[in-house]
Amino acid sequence: MKVVLDTNVIVSAFLNPKGIPGEILSLILSERIILCYDNKILSEYTDVLIRSKFNFNKELVNDFLEFVKIYGEYIVAEPQEIPFIDEDDKIFYDVFRSSGTNYLITGNKRHYPKEENILLPREFKEI
Repeated sequence: MKVVLDTNVIVSAFLNPKGIPGEILSLILSERIILCYDNKILSEYTDVLIRSKFNFNKELVNDFLEFVKIYGEYIVAEPQEIPFIDEDDKIFYDVFRSSGTNYLITGNKRHYPKEENILLPREFKEI
């Protein structure tokens, strides 16, 4: 199974590894799910995870980013011609639509088009 993860899911997983986003991240780290990404997503992950307000362990962040590069699936995303409430979230949708991934998982569905494969973490867990 292939997924695209919005950054807010990763931040939630880092903040609470025992929560549902943490469970999803564990599935990725155990290679039971493939994380799809492109350079824009990797840059977004990096920019957010190193923010001082989170104070995440830098080694843990670097290890995660290296894991994504090695075990994730790099996608050449085609920009989708669809307006977005928050254009920053469009990068995830572009990879989702360009890659044939099964799901886009986000903590904020209202920023995305209403599509059945765009899920909240708890909805993904139910699957």
